[in-house]
Amino acid sequence: MPTRTTSDTAGEEPKRLHEQALAQMRADILSLALAPGEAVSERNLETRYGVSRTLIRQALATLIQEGLVQRITRSYVVAPFDVQELVELFEFREEVEVSAVRLVCERATPEQLDALQATVDRGLEELEPEDWLGSGLDIHVELAELSGNRYLREAVRDAARRALRARWLLASDPGEREVAHREHSEIIAHVRHGDVDKAVTAIRAHTRAVRDQILGAIGEARRYLGARSFADDPDDAIRHPRKDA
Repeated sequence: MPTRTTSDTAGEEPKRLHEQALAQMRADILSLALAPGEAVSERNLETRYGVSRTLIRQALATLIQEGLVQRITRSYVVAPFDVQELVELFEFREEVEVSAVRLVCERATPEQLDALQATVDRGLEELEPEDWLGSGLDIHVELAELSGNRYLREAVRDAARRALRARWLLASDPGEREVAHREHSEIIAHVRHGDVDKAVTAIRAHTRAVRDQILGAIGEARRYLGARSFADDPDDAIRHPRKDA
């Protein structure tokens, strides 16, 4: 068995600190401890999280890729909520997921659906933001995986990532978790029976319901977040989401 050297151990420490800082920053953004639209600096983050400037820059680069932070000239800002982007995102996501679930009905095995249901059941647990992210609880990405189509899977993954913070507003609520569990279980049941039409109907209804819940949660959050937390005026999109989306 290879012997671990001092250099190996030393090399692991920066990685551990980077992952720790990234997890803390992401959790603070998801929980709104770092508010949407809030300006952040490398120096302040260095002090806040107790790691080097280099590790802060690495964490910020990851958060920019995730759509949670924006780079503006030489500074950073926590990405504001963009309600119109979310509306369009759910329009796109619904069509992609419908395509995926049609294939899942044809291709998924009973064992794969059992594993998917286990993931859905874990969604009832009380989770911190980072635990939620790390536990693979995005049922939609796992469902798309069962389609056997890498492009559908990646499209769903990207859409889920872009809605990450908005989705946490629901995932952090026990009542909303129960609703999601019921609706996800219903979709899986239809897939088990190979009922494509019912699976499609269920996933459309679920996507639209989640969209409306998220818009409602953002509307409530606006009362205490203030105008800077929004990239645009959300009122019209919140009052009038497209019914055919």
